[in-house]
Formats: sequence, C-alpha cells, structure tokens
Amino acid sequence: MSTNQKTLMLGAVAYDPKVVTIWEMIRDYFQENNFPIDFVLFSNYEAQVDSLLNGFVDIAWNTNVAYVRIQHALEGKAKVLGMRDTDINFTTKFIARTDRGIDTLKDLKGKKVTLGSADSGQAAILPYHFLKQNGLNPEQDIELTRFNLDVGKHGDTGTSEYEVLRALKDGEADAGAIGESTWIRMLEQGLVNSNEIKGIWTSSGYSHCNFTVLPDFDDELANRFTNLLLAMDPTKPEIRKMMELEGLNEWVIAEGAGIDGYQVLFEAMEDQSLLDIQKLTSKL
Repeated sequence: MSTNQKTLMLGAVAYDPKVVTIWEMIRDYFQENNFPIDFVLFSNYEAQVDSLLNGFVDIAWNTNVAYVRIQHALEGKAKVLGMRDTDINFTTKFIARTDRGIDTLKDLKGKKVTLGSADSGQAAILPYHFLKQNGLNPEQDIELTRFNLDVGKHGDTGTSEYEVLRALKDGEADAGAIGESTWIRMLEQGLVNSNEIKGIWTSSGYSHCNFTVLPDFDDELANRFTNLLLAMDPTKPEIRKMMELEGLNEWVIAEGAGIDGYQVLFEAMEDQSLLDIQKLTSKL
C-alpha cells in the first residue's frame, strides 16, 4: 500500500448520539490497517446524497431510499462496497388491533391505517406500495394517516414507528406499518400486549443500508475497503461493541439477493414520484 494514499472522507447521518462512537471506531479500525479514512456527519440524507454526487465525500453510508435515489441520478452506475448482514431480507410488518376484525390486508378496507415518516422505506414508502400490490387504493380504500417525525433521517430513528404503535394502543388507528426489526424490538421491550395488538402481514425481504460510491471510485481502493470490512473480527471487544451499536453480526458483500433487494423500493419510489430530491422533499 502506498503511504501517500489520501484520507478518504466517509459520510453518515447523525440520527443518534451513538453514531459518533460507531464511526470513530470504524475510522480507527481502518487507520490501524493503513487505510486512512475520516468521517463527516450530516443532519439528513438529502444533504449526504448531494455531497456524494458532488464529490464532497468519497463514500456514503446510505439508507435504501438514499441509495435508490443515487442510482437513479447515476443511471444505475453507482458501486456498492458492502452491507450489514442485517441489511438483507429486511421486512415490513402490518400490525393491527385485535378488536377491529382485521386478519389480512384486505380487511383494512374502510379502516384507519397509519404509516411512519413519509421518507421511511420500511414504514411508509414500501407499505404504501404493498397496499397497492394487494388491491387497496391507500387514498380511497382506507383512512390513511402518517407520523412525519424526524424527516430527513429516512426512518433511522424509529420514532415514527413507535408512534404507530402508540396510535394503535390508544385506539387512534386500527392498523399500521412498521419495520419487522422494530416490531421485534418492541416485543423485547415489553411494549406489546398480544391480546391487544397482533401482526397480520409480513412482506417479502428487501435490502436496506449500504456503503455507496460513485462509478469512478478506484477499483483497488474499493476492493481494499471491502476486504477490510469483511476482515473485522467480532471476537475483538471493540469490534463487537461497534457491531452491536450498528446492528450487525458481520459485514457482507453486496451482490445477488442483496442488490436485487432494492428493486421493489425503486418501483415504489418511481410510482410515488419520490426518486428525485426535490420531489421527495416537496412531499414532506
């Protein structure tokens, strides 16, 4: 490796204070392995997408929504350097009150259904798409409401999904959509009374976050970055801590099902006119 390699700048969004700790640990790991990187934190993904496209950052840790918009802007030519194992086969879950006679998505017709933030893939964009796929017009067949909280974070904070659960518990809504991982966390936290709230439908798997770079990103650097990701040893305490904070068991190569898993979100965002930054933000 050349000792003259410039420090690559990595972009991430500051959705939680723990983000600083996560990226400091990742930065230190790469620097210890003679691969100099640093990071810059953004308040929202729209700014991060602009910064990657304009070359301000070299690598971006993107949500699936941000990644799809970058691929749209670059006509599918962006490269993906890696993903978390938990970013593959991500799913959305519709949940409902047990006293409203709802057992399937078709039972949602005429009901009050709530979604998370409008820029959340798992809690809004894809649920809206899944309703349409299952024969429901979200604007006509149901009474649709949204919790547009932490807009710009693409659902990273999970705040809007917890509001979906609260609305069901308080009887403000009959059903709602959240990420399956959020549902599991809610169950683990003891927030769900199964006599009152139940899951009624789970989507097929789709992909979530990844490290994205521009098409002209150096192939040798890309391979070294990916190989260092894959070489992270979870038996080392500092690596294990970082992985626990970032919600993964191991880093994986973005290929096959991982890349294919973005297609359904692309279709949903295209159908809802959410592919361009200006159109997305104007709807928020």
